[in-house]
Amino acid sequence: MPGMYRHRVRKTKGRISGQRVVQLISAVLVNGYLIGFQKGKIFTGGTKAVCVPVLNCYSCPGALGACPIGALQAAVGGMTRHVPFYVLGLLMLFGVVLGRVVCGLLCPFGLVQDLLHKIPVPKWNPPKQVDRPARLVKYFVLLVLVIGLPAFAVTQTGVTPPYFCKYICPAGTLGGGIPLLLADPALRSLAGGLFGWKVLVLAAVVVASMLIHRPFCRYLCPLGAFYALFNRFSFFQMHLDEAACIGCKKCEHACPMAVEVTKNINSAECIRCGKCKTVCPTGAISSGFTCGTGKRGEPA
Repeated sequence: MPGMYRHRVRKTKGRISGQRVVQLISAVLVNGYLIGFQKGKIFTGGTKAVCVPVLNCYSCPGALGACPIGALQAAVGGMTRHVPFYVLGLLMLFGVVLGRVVCGLLCPFGLVQDLLHKIPVPKWNPPKQVDRPARLVKYFVLLVLVIGLPAFAVTQTGVTPPYFCKYICPAGTLGGGIPLLLADPALRSLAGGLFGWKVLVLAAVVVASMLIHRPFCRYLCPLGAFYALFNRFSFFQMHLDEAACIGCKKCEHACPMAVEVTKNINSAECIRCGKCKTVCPTGAISSGFTCGTGKRGEPA
């Protein structure tokens, strides 16, 4: 029996996982304007008015839609300040239906972090006394940099800058800033200290991603913080069959977000990537959309 379990886990290695396939498809769909990378031009078609569910810079040459975090900041910090019902409603819809499935399967920057972590360098698991309080930083970023400062830090022009996009977002630097500067010499001559700072932030996230699995998702991403609020009651849930669980903890060792799967499988930190299901030797972990009358967390 143990030999059969080992075979079951081993046979998934050496091939592209279902998660990776979905991540790649999502990255292509949200950044499908390939000619934009060649010409260094931002897509301005009609779909650019529609927010995608993931962190994906509006200025990325290939972006076919708007980033919800950028749109949220623009709405609360623009000349015509208003409650961004459209953006919030869309984000709440994705949160209620999927929770952090968006982070685990659909986000292109999540894919970048996953690939960086595969680089064969020594890994580091932050101790709990550091890791747990650090995870609260992403909620601070959401409340202060994305909502608070754009709404209340009014400038003389009446328009407040998108603080998160301008000073932190590494996804914007990677997907928007760097490709545009590479394609346009005139822009390169205008790049100053702010762009240097953004490159430094991106470099820090890149290095951290090689050492720690998904550091940006864990500690900084405001969109992940928003979706985390819906994880416990979203329609898509994880389920652990305690009768089938043998307590081997392989699921917890494989979890990129260091979730205590056997204690709290639907933690706000769970990104529903499915790695725990893949390594479980007894098939005790399942996932899916909850039934209206079924047990919470069981697949529909």
